[in-house]
Amino acid sequence: MRRTVLLAALMTALTAASAQGAARLVVRGAGFGHGVGMSQYGAYGFAQQGADHAAILAHYYTGTQIGRLDGAGTEVRVLLKSARRIVFTNAGSVAGGRRLDPAKRYIVTGGLGAAVTLRSAGGRDLGSYESPLTITGAGGGFQVNGRSANAAMNGRYRGTLQLRASALGGVSAINALGLDDYIRGVVAGEMPSTWPPEALRTQAVAARTYALATRKEGDGFDQYADTRSQVYDGIAGETASTDAAVAATAGEIVVYQGKPIVTYYFSTSGGRTEDVENVFIGADPEPYLTSVDDPYDGMSPRHRWVKRMSLRSAQRRLGRLVRGRLVRIRVLQRGKSPRVVRAQIVGTGGRTTASGPTLRRKLGLYDTWARFTVITGKATRGDGNTPRGPETPASPTGGVKPGAAG
Repeated sequence: MRRTVLLAALMTALTAASAQGAARLVVRGAGFGHGVGMSQYGAYGFAQQGADHAAILAHYYTGTQIGRLDGAGTEVRVLLKSARRIVFTNAGSVAGGRRLDPAKRYIVTGGLGAAVTLRSAGGRDLGSYESPLTITGAGGGFQVNGRSANAAMNGRYRGTLQLRASALGGVSAINALGLDDYIRGVVAGEMPSTWPPEALRTQAVAARTYALATRKEGDGFDQYADTRSQVYDGIAGETASTDAAVAATAGEIVVYQGKPIVTYYFSTSGGRTEDVENVFIGADPEPYLTSVDDPYDGMSPRHRWVKRMSLRSAQRRLGRLVRGRLVRIRVLQRGKSPRVVRAQIVGTGGRTTASGPTLRRKLGLYDTWARFTVITGKATRGDGNTPRGPETPASPTGGVKPGAAG
């Protein structure tokens, strides 16, 4: 009798596992990126409709105006790379001292305390310097060799190279340069340079303002060279059209009550942006980062999208959020767009709660504007909080990279 009971239990478990393996999670969504601030595809659409950059920025950042930057000498320090050693070429001199040969490679390593050591590629010791060691570039900008998260790490850069001793004996390569020279290397990294001039001007002002409003404190630099701040490609990222956009908007920033704001931007809204507190969980509401209609975003290939995966795959991705076997995902709260703010992960062994951004990250979704359907051989279970909307997705290929904090 006991053997029969155990066999029945085993068959039941196998049947359940088989059913879960056959079941599918279908996610129908909209947008690409975090959804806060300016939609880049929406800006593209507004520009095609004849709107200028000031009007576009005022639409996405509620209650703001175009302000003027005080002074033209603002410097930005961008972290290019941190490593055990930094190799650079096309250098002119050590600031205030030794001349360097632009054709030669030089190596900097961490020294004692806050010092760094400069050597030629042949191994000749050229001295120990107090950190940061500043290197001026020769014609065409200095070059830092080696790759990092930024694909342009072998490119050249304007301004100076600051080499700063970092923790555990490493060295950080920091590019110090004027604000607009920095923005010249950002705009084409965040928006296609073939887009309309007013869209590029919109991006230039948003990028300039973001750089001012998000300066880091400490660590010897203000910005990262990747999406932790903004994608910065140095001279390699400059184009004639984006340079023109930076020049045409020189000194312009987005202000609210006279102060620069954090001008979040991203690729595609799906038709509406979101309140900041509904995306960056724990953030305070901001009057200039509120949900707005985005009528010209529809040209994006990720305006609408669909992702499908087996329920078993979804469970693996969700990991410890699932208790028992995954049954469904139930949306508890949506924002105004309506992006998922909070959802419940329903398992056979209990329920857990996750934020929309957590679901996006774990399931590999383009955005938190999503609705979840579980399809099995017997039933279709929705997410319990599904807004009406188009179900036919656009092609998921292509699209602008998510922007700052994207």
